Amino acid sequence: MGKKRNGCVVIGYDLGDDYAQISYYLPSGDDAETLAVVAGSEQYNIPMVLFKRKDVNQWFYGKDALREAQEQEGHLVEHLLGLAWKGEEVVIDGENFDPAALLTLFVKRSLALLSIIAPPDCLDGVMFTVEHLDGRMVDVLSQMAANLQLKTERIFFQSHVESFYYYTLAQPEALWIYEVLLCEYDNRDLRLYRFECNRKTTPQVVFIEKDERTELWRERTETGELPKDGLDEKFARIVKEKCNGRAVSSVYLIGDGYRDGWAEESLRYLCRGRRVFQGNNLYSKGACYSICERAGLREPKGDYVFLGEDKMPANVGMRLLRRGEESYFAIMDGGVNWYDAKKEFDLLLETGDSVAVLLTPLNGGEPQEVSVVLEGMPEREAWTTRLKVKAQMLSRTEFCMKVTDMGFGEFFPSSGAEWEKRMEIV
Repeated sequence: MGKKRNGCVVIGYDLGDDYAQISYYLPSGDDAETLAVVAGSEQYNIPMVLFKRKDVNQWFYGKDALREAQEQEGHLVEHLLGLAWKGEEVVIDGENFDPAALLTLFVKRSLALLSIIAPPDCLDGVMFTVEHLDGRMVDVLSQMAANLQLKTERIFFQSHVESFYYYTLAQPEALWIYEVLLCEYDNRDLRLYRFECNRKTTPQVVFIEKDERTELWRERTETGELPKDGLDEKFARIVKEKCNGRAVSSVYLIGDGYRDGWAEESLRYLCRGRRVFQGNNLYSKGACYSICERAGLREPKGDYVFLGEDKMPANVGMRLLRRGEESYFAIMDGGVNWYDAKKEFDLLLETGDSVAVLLTPLNGGEPQEVSVVLEGMPEREAWTTRLKVKAQMLSRTEFCMKVTDMGFGEFFPSSGAEWEKRMEIV
């Protein structure tokens, strides 16, 4: 995992479209903490906005940006993450700005808040977490991370769903011995996540089911008023549907949408035989627990693997001979982020004209062996053909393997032949 630096901080950074949030962990601390934008308060959200004063190259971020926008002439830039994902330039005072550069500016300014926790050059790792992590978002975050020029090589990305996974496993096991329900409401949309662990497999596989409800909140959007009684009734109906016939250990209510205290009937139902928690820093803390594991500051809890929408659903490997004995060679491990899954290696072909790959699903399904046929391979003696293999995932379920004939030194020059096979992992 690399050399640890005593006293250095690791952080989980939650990037939303409206707010950002930073949680941190110091080796001297007992647990992850969330950075308060107002000292001594539980105000964790940093508004995801920038403000540029008119005709002046002066930028403000967060609450300062909102204040300046009320008091000064200029341009307020909102939804920084969404703008960067779309990639459309932002025009301010007749000048075009790269939205990824604006996102980088916001993150850089907000990270300066950590100076009260640890020196700026004492950062040991960052996990950025976003609601949805697709290929385009990975590109945006990678560009942002490169431009930040942070003094650490441990910079990673994960989805909110995965941050929920890490947060849950960091809690006492009694809270997730059965299923866990997360209800996120931001005054617009309701997102529900159900955490479930298959304890019959090795490793134990965790699934998180997502359900998004938007149509139920149109009444509030159209009238401009919050129908508290109707909202509580609708929400109660949804959580009853989610809990009916299931053993649910705990429930988390997160987001600013619960602050009006309207969920009376819903809470009465949820609190019957379940632990219920309310807050808004679950994702940043979950990201912080994740980077703690990667930095070696926390031990992984048991033999678990998370199988989310960003994760490879199977192990990929080969059966081969090592020192005369048959063994298994792991190419890629199921449960890792598909966009990080790649490997390059050489092997010697004993006989034949094919290379077999073994796909083992994490959900307990039957292993599947798929062969890459090397059509036109020159005939050579056993063990005199060296192959270079490049394996990578092209999406969550599409695996690609390229094989190149490297020959065998001066005895058998390379033919230059290449073969490629793509296969679906189900």
